[in-house]
Amino acid sequence: MTYVMAIDQGTTSTRAILFDAKMNVAGTAQEEFEQHYPKSGWVEHEVSDLWATAAATCRAVIEKTGIAVSDIAAIGITNQRETVVVWDKDTGQPVHRAIVWQDRRTSEMCQKLKADGHEDMVTKRTGLLLDPYFSGTKLKWVLDNVDGAREKARAGKLLFGTVDTFLIWKLTGGASHMTDATNACRTMLYDIHKGRWSSTICEMLDIPMEMLPEVKDCAADFGVTRSDLFGREIPIMGVAGDQQAATVGQACFEPGMLKSTYGTGCFALLNTGSDAVTSQNRLLTTVAYQFDGKPTYALEGSIFIAGAVVQWLRDGLKIIREAKETHPLAAGADPSQDVILVPAFVGLGAPYWNADCRGAIYGLTRNSGPAEFAQAALESVGYQTRDLLEAMQADWSAPGAAILRVDGGMSASDWAMQFLSDIIGAPVDRPSVLETTALGAAWLAGMRAGVYPDQAGFAAEWALERRFEPEMAEDVRAAKYSRWKNAVQATLMV
Repeated sequence: MTYVMAIDQGTTSTRAILFDAKMNVAGTAQEEFEQHYPKSGWVEHEVSDLWATAAATCRAVIEKTGIAVSDIAAIGITNQRETVVVWDKDTGQPVHRAIVWQDRRTSEMCQKLKADGHEDMVTKRTGLLLDPYFSGTKLKWVLDNVDGAREKARAGKLLFGTVDTFLIWKLTGGASHMTDATNACRTMLYDIHKGRWSSTICEMLDIPMEMLPEVKDCAADFGVTRSDLFGREIPIMGVAGDQQAATVGQACFEPGMLKSTYGTGCFALLNTGSDAVTSQNRLLTTVAYQFDGKPTYALEGSIFIAGAVVQWLRDGLKIIREAKETHPLAAGADPSQDVILVPAFVGLGAPYWNADCRGAIYGLTRNSGPAEFAQAALESVGYQTRDLLEAMQADWSAPGAAILRVDGGMSASDWAMQFLSDIIGAPVDRPSVLETTALGAAWLAGMRAGVYPDQAGFAAEWALERRFEPEMAEDVRAAKYSRWKNAVQATLMV
């Protein structure tokens, strides 16, 4: 049994990836699924799509590679975080579509809770802010707005979970209602210091605690798959939310190590070891990973729109047909123009945390065209990353120069990564394996199953593909970043 299968359930697609005994990718299957936008700022998924694509891609990658199911030692799961699923304990049927992490429908609810003085208590327990981003208020919304849901929940007939929990429940035929610490800590219901669900917060939101899953380490026994799904039972032995899985996959095991993942959004995590650092700059304190009941903490900055800005160029403006067209377009932009795009399509995340502002473009001229839009889109991701890194450095710093490890789809762009290095004024390291999120989930499961090495052995195998060094003159860097800050302030004021 020398293979490990990772299920990577993301915001726009689900992938199953088989890794061999040396943690090389043996095969991949992927399926996209539909995004639903019932109202402005609302984002939903059909729960059936999440499950169907997970099951289908697992079967597809097994068939594609021809690997015997008996050779798969374990399954690891990584997932879009904060997305809320509520389902009937007996029938398995969801009571509502999944409410996605990007969804802003509970903005007013969060504002009222802040006005009532609850944010300090929430932050002290969870490390999070009172924001619609997190699961707690989304879950309250479902219980408040679906007929009979709260009564059924109080009667113990409904279950809640983030996507990992629902997939585990489906894979095990309802035998396991579990999550891991990295997903639990993103719900705004979990006390990251005591390592348990907070009865105080659940009471504040009127959430029956009977709905909540059991919380386990990232590498643990989460049950076994139904034998009829893949031809035999396969143990589920690793679970981590996507950004924590990427942190693990990047082998950021030492305090001070820093990674940034560029998917739909962008998420930077700084390992702070056993210290749960309270941010003074509106960053999040989160669990990076947990082994043997001991959490390792991180500071996290979340950007809501990163790769999604390229999707907007493709699907909204229709100025490109494929994401890869963005890079040569940006390289050909007019250097005399200073077009700034603030992609606040669903508000701004860290360190601003404004759910109500919306996107804006500054500096347009009659000569501004697709090339300038493409450049502004890619640059916006670098600017937002610098916002995060400056906030992190103000909160906590380790000795030595910071090197940013990057992964995710946009990290494949040399143009975008060079600009990122230029604007942050620091080296950017791109690993030889860009599938770090899935690799992190696979390593957690494989390590638990005895197939893969321990932390030290895994870290020793991390390999650099390319390092980007800053080439931009300091005065140019300062001027460009100043224009960005001005554009953000103008956006926040509208």
